[in-house]
Amino acid sequence: MTESSFVTDYEAARELFARGDYREAGVLFLELVDRSALEPPLHGTTELRLYLARSYYHSAQLTRAEEILRAMLVDNPDDHYALLLLGRTLQRQSRHDEAKPHLAMAKLLGGYDIDGPELPGR
Repeated sequence: MTESSFVTDYEAARELFARGDYREAGVLFLELVDRSALEPPLHGTTELRLYLARSYYHSAQLTRAEEILRAMLVDNPDDHYALLLLGRTLQRQSRHDEAKPHLAMAKLLGGYDIDGPELPGR
């Protein structure tokens, strides 16, 4: 990113995400998270980090998604969407037993329907 404004870059990253270009969106969201340490947005980095984790999840960068989500949950352990996404990320890595408590908390806190089809190890 050059000398563009934070808001312009944020909108560009969201547009890439909306178009399904998750890998490129992830690159921009990572830069925005890094920049936010120097230019803090008014509402913190939660939304940026969630978009970054979702970008990683959708582009199958599951280890990166897991790292971001675990860090988010240290800051806010009751974030039901981060819990859901962490559970789904672990499931995609065939770590079903590790996913269970995160999905159970997501269901409890956010009302998500996580029952769906029978999963291995249930």
